[in-house]
This record gives sequence, structure tokens and C-alpha cells, in this order.
Amino acid sequence: MIRAFKMLAVTLAVLFFMTGCQALTGATLGENIDDGTLTSYVKTKLASDRLVTLTRVGVETNNGIVYLTGEVETAEQKSRIGSLVSEVKGVKKVVNNLQVLKR
Repeated sequence: MIRAFKMLAVTLAVLFFMTGCQALTGATLGENIDDGTLTSYVKTKLASDRLVTLTRVGVETNNGIVYLTGEVETAEQKSRIGSLVSEVKGVKKVVNNLQVLKR
């Protein structure tokens, strides 16, 4: 019986938290999951490419728009990453804010 109450309390706390997130961002739980999934797809696509080093590339997604931040070594890498991301199904737009390191 106590275990059931604990489980109910945790469930209600999670629902309350998720409702608060929706109020702050204007996004529904489904949209957040979709953006999270899309971010995972993008990172997987980038990790499978031999020209891409993910250690300095940040990926954030909001409403299907993928924001890339960080540093790359060449302009070719920056362009390649932008192209790869745009190929991922569900990506509406790519905002490529990657900076090319100066040598």
C-alpha cells in the first residue's frame, strides 16, 4: 500500500514537472520527445562520418530546427556537418554556428 502511494507521488511529480516545462517553453511533451529523438538521430549520423569529430560539436533541436555550435578544424568539416544534418529525416532547418579554428 505504501509502495503504491510512493509510485503515485512520483508519477504526479513527473507530470507536474512536465507541465511546468510546457509552460516555460510552449512545447508539448510530444514535441520535446520528437526534438530529443531528432537530436539523437543527428548525433548518430555525425558519429558515423569519418570527417566529423563530435567532441567539439554541440547539437540542440527546437521544433525541428537543429542548432550546431562548437569548433571544427576546417571549412570543409563545417560544410560537411551542415549537409549531413540536413539529410536527417525530420530536420526542418539547420542553423550552422560552427566556428572554424584559426591556425
